Amino acid sequence: MIPHEKSPADNSMDTLTTDTATRRDFLKAGAVVTGATLAPGVLFYGVAHSRPADAPASAAVRWGMLIDTQKCGDGCKSCVTACNEENGLSGKTGPQDSQWIRKVDIRNLQTGAHHELPMLCQHCEKPPCVDVCPTGASMKRADGIVLVDRHICIGCRYCMMACPYKARSLVHEPLTEQKPDVPRGMGCVEACTFCVQRVDRDESPACVEACAKDGHNAMLFGNLNDADAPIAKALKSMASTEVRADLNLNTGVRYQGI
Repeated sequence: MIPHEKSPADNSMDTLTTDTATRRDFLKAGAVVTGATLAPGVLFYGVAHSRPADAPASAAVRWGMLIDTQKCGDGCKSCVTACNEENGLSGKTGPQDSQWIRKVDIRNLQTGAHHELPMLCQHCEKPPCVDVCPTGASMKRADGIVLVDRHICIGCRYCMMACPYKARSLVHEPLTEQKPDVPRGMGCVEACTFCVQRVDRDESPACVEACAKDGHNAMLFGNLNDADAPIAKALKSMASTEVRADLNLNTGVRYQGI
């Protein structure tokens, strides 16, 4: 029997098979890193943060915010401006513009009491936006931060309809000059992320930092599960309110003075 001599095509197939196997092994290895060790939502914000790649978001932490409406200045929009600058938003307030945090007026029709307060994604323990999302793009990290994966969001806007706080926006136009660690995309829904890119660097959300810088100190951010954290102590010692507490969503954002 005459030994078979490989043709150039055979060599090409061997090379292709080897390359494919190598690529497949590489992707498998990558899947272990990006799928198993990183919490949902970390990947598309990047991993160049202080938290190591092998330290996923932990359920031992639940990030939350406490807003004192009596300290929140009427007409002050420092938190809104800071959010826009940090996350690359235009700052426009039209019906087709993205607003991750906005100031709203609340008035008690019986007493006439009036409050102006920041409204943002409430980062619910049981987020309706996650329940209705058909692709899994709307999701909640283990540490309670609610996010949207722009890579699988189809812009159906079910989550926008489900949100009781009108906290979500759809990107209607092409985007340029985006922030490297805050990727956004036309046709995707987005909302406040608690500045997750900052949280993962052990920093406070931009709105909280701006509020303190202006001397209002109306916003307190921290770990709700840490009994020694200032936010946990404040919630234990003073009355606070959930917006639409009747929905039993156990929001991560609480308000004082309303």
